[in-house]
Amino acid sequence: QVQLVESGGGLVQPGGSLRLSCAASGSIFSGNGMGWYRQAPGKQRELVATIVSFGITVYVPSVKGRFTISRDNAKNMVYLQMNNLKPEDTAVYYCNLITNPVTWGQGTQVIVSS
Repeated sequence: QVQLVESGGGLVQPGGSLRLSCAASGSIFSGNGMGWYRQAPGKQRELVATIVSFGITVYVPSVKGRFTISRDNAKNMVYLQMNNLKPEDTAVYYCNLITNPVTWGQGTQVIVSS
């Protein structure tokens, strides 16, 4: 059974940094594009960063230049380095496949506040 476990969230001041991690069971990563999604209170879940198996990355404009997605295929891990965090980055962050997402994990809460 495929399982996704996100970690690394927390409370951080504006301008601060966090590094999120996503561990997956099974062969979910093999050849598949992975993404980090986020869902802010009262808003729909949005895809903010993607990385394909050979490393090309894409970001939504609101996080480009501040967030960096990476992956370690040998460890079945995906990471999201978040720098210069802003209050509007506050959300629950999830990882999943880009296409045909599997069962969602519990996510990791990020709160950006002074």
